[in-house]
Amino acid sequence: MRPTAVSLISSSDSRTPSAPPATTSSACAMPAGGVPQPVLEVSGLTSHYGRIQALHGVELRVGEGQLVALVGANGAGKTTLLRAISGVQPTSGGDIRLYGESIRKLRPWQRVAAGICHVPEGRQVFGPMSIEDNIRLGAYTRPAKEAEADVERMYRLFPVLAEKRRLPAGTLSGGQQQMLAIARALMGRPRLLLLDEPSMGLAPLLIQETFRIVQSLKEQGITILLIEQNAHAALSIADVGYVIETGRIALSGPGPELLENDEVKRAYLGM
Repeated sequence: MRPTAVSLISSSDSRTPSAPPATTSSACAMPAGGVPQPVLEVSGLTSHYGRIQALHGVELRVGEGQLVALVGANGAGKTTLLRAISGVQPTSGGDIRLYGESIRKLRPWQRVAAGICHVPEGRQVFGPMSIEDNIRLGAYTRPAKEAEADVERMYRLFPVLAEKRRLPAGTLSGGQQQMLAIARALMGRPRLLLLDEPSMGLAPLLIQETFRIVQSLKEQGITILLIEQNAHAALSIADVGYVIETGRIALSGPGPELLENDEVKRAYLGM
């Protein structure tokens, strides 16, 4: 089941401080110089779990309309970084800027209102609640009437959710729950979509479908920061890739170039 070409972002939405309107094409956001303007800039970011330092001066940039992939082994700091960006994980140093303005001191819900929407690792849908109620939760920072049309957009993008909208979310398969988690995040009309291991625990065919969905969102102009253990699949569709090791950025560059990097091949591609 391929996602349909449904527009998920609106040019009338202007919640981010000093943010330009969202667009439906990455080409529209490209300045004359050919380098997209930065949506997210992470600089010198540090974070701790008690006395254990998890992030060590992380530097990362995501441009307007880009899909940026962050790959690395388990425990390298991928999820910690995404949680720090969305405000769930405390930071101890450095800065996080959205459209040039620091958001490091904003609470998580304020970052959602500013346009950062996070699809967490393991999907974390609310099992006893209906599928539709799960979707509507993603728009909790927006007026109910304004969000109504977006519910129908989600059903056009994910028809299987429309068919089962009244059922408890816990009755869905793993792949369907991943679709639900993405739909819930899209209800926030993200200016930056954070995807944490969307293929985790899925069968191979569902992994392919998940990456087709991610590719479709990118083609619609949604700016995405994706973290994945499936380095080949992630870097294959990424504009830019970063490799994180023990809380530090070890490599960065265009996604296809990193796929050809000998160090990446040995460590993450089994080659």
